[in-house]
This record gives sequence, structure tokens and C-alpha cells, in this order.
Amino acid sequence: MSSAVEAIYIFNQNNDCILEHVYRSRPPSPGTLLPLYQRHAKPRPSVVYLPDVNPPSVLFSLLHANLLFLSTASTDVEPLFILEFLHRVIDVFEEFIGAPLLANKIENSYDVVAQLLGEMCDAGSVCNTEPNALRDDVDIPGWMDKLLVGVGLPGTPPNSLPTGSLKQQIHLNPSATGPAIPWRRANVRHTSNELYVDILETLHVTLAPSGRPLAAIANGSIAFTSKISGVPDLLLTLSASGGKLGLEKAIDLPVFHPCVRLARWKERPGELSFIPPDGKFVLAGYEVDLMPSIHDLKSWSTASLQLPASVGVVKSLGPNGADFEIRLAIHNTFPGAASASQALRPAIGSRGSGRSTPVFAGGSTATPTLQDVVVTIPIPNAVRSVIDLRASRGEAYFTTSENMVEWRLSTKAAASVGTATLRCTVVGPLADDDTDGMANGFHTSSMAGDYDEQQDAYQSSAPEPVKATSTRDQQESQDQRKTHLNAPLMPSSASISFSVKGWLASGIKVDGLVIDTRKSKGLGEGVKPYKGVKYLTVSRKGIETRC
Repeated sequence: MSSAVEAIYIFNQNNDCILEHVYRSRPPSPGTLLPLYQRHAKPRPSVVYLPDVNPPSVLFSLLHANLLFLSTASTDVEPLFILEFLHRVIDVFEEFIGAPLLANKIENSYDVVAQLLGEMCDAGSVCNTEPNALRDDVDIPGWMDKLLVGVGLPGTPPNSLPTGSLKQQIHLNPSATGPAIPWRRANVRHTSNELYVDILETLHVTLAPSGRPLAAIANGSIAFTSKISGVPDLLLTLSASGGKLGLEKAIDLPVFHPCVRLARWKERPGELSFIPPDGKFVLAGYEVDLMPSIHDLKSWSTASLQLPASVGVVKSLGPNGADFEIRLAIHNTFPGAASASQALRPAIGSRGSGRSTPVFAGGSTATPTLQDVVVTIPIPNAVRSVIDLRASRGEAYFTTSENMVEWRLSTKAAASVGTATLRCTVVGPLADDDTDGMANGFHTSSMAGDYDEQQDAYQSSAPEPVKATSTRDQQESQDQRKTHLNAPLMPSSASISFSVKGWLASGIKVDGLVIDTRKSKGLGEGVKPYKGVKYLTVSRKGIETRC
């Protein structure tokens, strides 16, 4: 199985091809690929086989910041290889031309983009995707060069640029550049030495109507920012409740940056030993299974999962069954938040170095609180409108174009522990005062208006006597019928979005960040870097309750 990238195409939000870069063979043109990609219904797949093009190819796609990235392969390739290459292209573009990645930035920086694509992949073979190593090979014009080129004068002469590859430069001057590290630039110098650790966890929880968890996963990523001179050798120590066994149970399916020494992690789980790239990068990623064991599953609920908030849906309320109620339970429980804050307390704002006691700054010792709370309720397409939205806290509104009710709570409104409610009324395709459809001897269905041929109103010569019923019984019968008709108009799920600073759902925390002065090179005498750590848990419609 080969690993060859044939071409890469970039389309803007108007479906115009703003960049076309062909590496090898003769792939289909962008004008041919785009209609074949768009004929698939949303959400479109990332990998699509195109047998109608010449030659038959596999189309790989990736959406980012209103930009569409396409790549093709006419031979048997590993799909994850091509998709990962597209992700690396996006990361490198954001590193060199700035984030967010916009179409006008790519068009205005085509000279840099062309160099990057040529250095990252040569004749279809992926060569170098590390931003720090690419900086030694890609010429980035400064503001003076752009000004000179704009007035018709030559920019930086080629002779002033460093010649030779990184390996050749290290061979010529090994003492100045240090060891050959692909992910770190040579001769890194910073006036202020700083190290930052940011751990982000995204929740994905699905709950049954009874509150029993069906799935509960937290996807975490450790972002690291290194602004330190020389070649530092760092040791980051992680911990969780339950010690070493708890950490091994908590972190599942870990992935690491190439700079991490895997042997150290396998020997001592929780210890990340690495030489960091210069700047910000993703050090590691992991997955945490928050589900209980099979024996304890029956006794578990949303409180057992220790979620800061949960949502429930009560349907078919009111006399006609046209109302539903959303009940948002705010628990504000953050297990381990106190211990996570204690790691930030020692010597806030001071500096630590070497193998001394780990010192962190930049985090908040305040109690974590819910922020940016949004409850989303999808509404069936048959609903014409949702009226009379009555929220005990916050504001709610119905979006007709998306058939969705959004209920937003401010940080102050979400700070109070308790249950907040939202009651709404749905309006179906017909008016609420629709009768049973008995008129002029015809029997019609209130939903479809179909004629019932089995009714024999005109041919009955002697109708049977009708039993007298009370007005109350007739009203109850009509209410039951309307409740039955409104049942398909009720929502089937509700989800919560929020963010919590200073708390992680998995209970993972940073115990220490140490610089090994014996293995590090070029740090300088008396360098004491500033260290900081932050925790953030988010739910982007991640906690969903089905009903």
C-alpha cells in the first residue's frame, strides 16, 4: 500500500478554487471533483470513492474555517495518512500566515504557501511537516521585503539566506546548534523564558430518559507552549485520583507528539519526558471512559457521573398535549477542583527552575463555575412554530430556519444550584381549533384531510339513535385526540453546552513541570522560567438526554 499524495485543492466559501497544487500523475481537475463531492448529502463523508472519473480515484475532504480542502489518490493508500496530511497542512498554514485561516490570507501569501506545500510533500511523498523545521527552509518575507517588492525593487537577496539543510548546518557548527532535532529550530533565543500547560477536555455523554448513562467519554488534549532559549529537556508529571492505577485506568488510547519519549511513559505512566518544539503545540491527547462498571451501572445516574449540569424533557403537557417542559438541573459539583487549585497556589507569580519544587501560575484558585450555558432542543420538521416560551432563568428563542429552540443562561443565572425550567407550546401544521372533520356527511382526517369511504352517511335511511353524552366527556375525548395528534410534534432530545475553567471531568491534574539542567543545553546561567497551568472542560452539545 503506497502513501502518495497526488494533489491538494482549496475552495473558499463560494466554492471557488483558490489554490491548486499537483504533486504527481494527472488527477481530476477541481471543476470535476467539486460537483461529485457536493452531490452527497450533508454531512458529507471524508472519504468518497469516485468510479466515474478517469482514472478512478478516492476523494479525501476536510472542512476548516469555511474552507474546503480536497485531495485525491488513484492508488491504494491509507485513508488516515491523507487526512492527517490535510490536518498538518492546516496547522502549518495557521502557524505561518496566521489564524484564523482565511481565503484572502492564502491568496495574499501564495509565495509562502507554495514554498510550504513544496517542502511538506515532494512528488507525492510527505517529507517535513514540523513547523519549526520548515522555518529553516521557507523564506518568509518581512514587511520591508513586501514594501520593496510593491514598489518594484528587489527584496532580500538570496545570498543573505542560510544555505544548506539543517543537517549540514549542524554538521558545520555542532556546538552552536546542538543536536539535530527535527521539531525544534536551531539557536532559539527568548528574552522572557515561559512554559505553559493547557489541558482541555471535551465531554460526550448520552443519557437515557431515566437518567441512566448510555455513553460517557471525555476527550482530552494537552497543549504546551514553550518559549525558552536553547534546548531544554522537560519532565511533565500527571496524576489522577487513585494514584498510578487510577491514572492508567483514566487515560485510555493516548497519543503523543513525536518529541515525547515513549519508553519513559511505558515505564512510568504519567511522566512525559520531552524536548519541546518552540512555540505552541499539542503535546498529547487521550480519552477517558467515564462510564461505571457493569455491576454498578444500575445504580448510576447523572449525579453519579458528577456532571455540573443535566437536562430532562417532559412531553405532552397541557390540556391538548401541545406543551413540553425542559428541566435543567444545575448541580455545580466539581470533584477534585480544590486539589487542582492547590497545585496553583504555591508562589503565584514567582519563578522556579531546575529540579526545584514545581511552581505554577496563571491559574485561578476561585471555585469553578458554569459559563456559557446553552440548552439546545431540536424540533421536528412538522412543527410550524414554537410559541409562549416561558423560562424561569435566562432567555429562550425559537429559530425557524434551523427548527431549534435555544435556551441561554448567563454565568450569574447558572451560578445558583437548583432546577431551572423552560415551558414551550408547539404549533402543528393545522390550527388548534380544528374539529373532528365531520361536516356534510364526510369524515376527514385532521392531519391529512383524507376522505373515509367506509362512512355511509348518505345511504343510511334510519340512523341509529345516538347516546347522549355530557359536554365534559366530549371535551375530554377531543383533548385526548389532540394529545395523540400532537405527540409526534414533541422533541425527542435535548443537549447542553457549557464551559468550566479550573476543572477537569477526568480528575487528571499536573503535579510538576521540571527542567532537567543536566540534559538541557544552551539555557544560560540562572535561567528561571515562568510556569503556568490551566484546566478547561467544555461541552459542545455534548451532554444529550434522549426522550
